[in-house]
Amino acid sequence: MAYAASAHAWAATIARLIMKSRLIVTKYMRLPVTSFELPASSCRLVCVVSLLALTACSGTPPSDAVAQIPPPPDVAAAPADATRTSTNMATKVIAAGTGSRHPRPNSTVTVHYTGWTTGGRTFDSSVARGEPSTFRLDKVISGWTEGLQMMVEGEKRRFWIPARLAYEGVPGRPQGTLVFDIELIRIVS
Repeated sequence: MAYAASAHAWAATIARLIMKSRLIVTKYMRLPVTSFELPASSCRLVCVVSLLALTACSGTPPSDAVAQIPPPPDVAAAPADATRTSTNMATKVIAAGTGSRHPRPNSTVTVHYTGWTTGGRTFDSSVARGEPSTFRLDKVISGWTEGLQMMVEGEKRRFWIPARLAYEGVPGRPQGTLVFDIELIRIVS
């Protein structure tokens, strides 16, 4: 949905630029309009190529472009032994950490993570990219801000994050409860 809206706006901008270029050529360069005519098929081709380039180069790739990492067996729902927070987020420690410090709400952290929908589709993964990611906790979804504060360096946890603590209503983002495996590698600041 977001891609289509952005692409439509971009195609409209391209069309305006083509028309403006035509005006400049005819008015200021005193060339006849016929010397700068573009057939309708060429305009359509420019718009289609521009749309494809925009889709290929913008923002988060479509989820089907993300390498699919096998989901955990409990991806569909949190198990009975998961801990629930006051916000109804479920969490379970997968591997204990070695550190003693917890991040603050505005800390910068380095993590490895994979995110799945409850249907088992991977939508994002630093593991698949082969490189940890560094984030400020006040710049991520609130489920991450809350969850990472429970962790210590070296710890790996699984989180079942309700939609309202994730991307609820944000176009182009996965909807519903999201499941993340997060390894807190380092608290940067």
